[in-house]
Amino acid sequence: MLGELLSKSPLAKAYPNLLVGTESSDDAAVYRINDEQAIVATTDFFLPIVDDPFDFGRIAATNAISDVYAMGGTPIFALALLGMPLGKLPVEAAAQILAGGEAVCKAAGIPIAGGHSIDNPEPLYGLVAIGLVQPARIKRNDRAQAGDVLILGKGIGVGVMSAALKKGELRDKAYQQMIETTTKLNTPGIALSALPGVHAMTDVTGFGVLGHLHEICRGSKLRADLRYADIPVLSAALHLAEAGYVTGASERNWTGISPHIRLPEGFPEWQRRLLCDPQTSGGLMVACDRATAPKVLEIFKADGFSAACEIGTLSAGEPLINVLL
Repeated sequence: MLGELLSKSPLAKAYPNLLVGTESSDDAAVYRINDEQAIVATTDFFLPIVDDPFDFGRIAATNAISDVYAMGGTPIFALALLGMPLGKLPVEAAAQILAGGEAVCKAAGIPIAGGHSIDNPEPLYGLVAIGLVQPARIKRNDRAQAGDVLILGKGIGVGVMSAALKKGELRDKAYQQMIETTTKLNTPGIALSALPGVHAMTDVTGFGVLGHLHEICRGSKLRADLRYADIPVLSAALHLAEAGYVTGASERNWTGISPHIRLPEGFPEWQRRLLCDPQTSGGLMVACDRATAPKVLEIFKADGFSAACEIGTLSAGEPLINVLL
């Protein structure tokens, strides 16, 4: 909602060095300092999706920093945002949330240089993440080209697993898989930004695979053929999705984009919901030319993203997504 409201403001157009603002529903703002440097700035925070405060801090921090990587930037520092219900939760819980965020920032090689805290009815945590990128290496989400291959870096299903966790029905092994994927930094974004054949990039988060791919199609004015069978799904999430676990956000996502989606006849409802499943700290989605695709996959695999794979193609045509079996 905020992006929609800000997009109507004429203020940003008065600043030519604002290279990425609200016009493209992109992952972060980018402001040019000089010919060789631009600042990448983003912020994100949310309520706990897990009960363990340390894990919550790790997930929230990873999710926030991901937007810097999605623009092709290198993080340089962060500011913490913390809301806690004073008098209702122990101070130790807040300390553990902050420790989780600090652990992720240490892994990213950046300091938490400050922040802000408030008394809030429910705990919330996130970061303002700041990075640097060469202007020529910025990877927007609206620069994909006809003929591009689509590559996804992580498996989906975090929302489904979160729904099961809230009902107390997520097994320990599945919980560990959820933590592993949501705390894995999308560091390949830095190397991918150096490839001229990578035309567009975003991270798959709250709008799910269909929602974020729709943003690429709408901004780039292209059609997508998305191969459902090739989309990586977290193994622990697959049977949960088929069993009917779903978040409310999945249905809201579908309501917003359904006019732009073409599903195969008889496509199962649980699979449709999975394509709209909101991800927390999801994988990078990359649009690149066919010749560059092997190098993109090589970069992902070298950084430990074993699930990375091609999931579809882009072509000229009306901005819509054609889901194939």
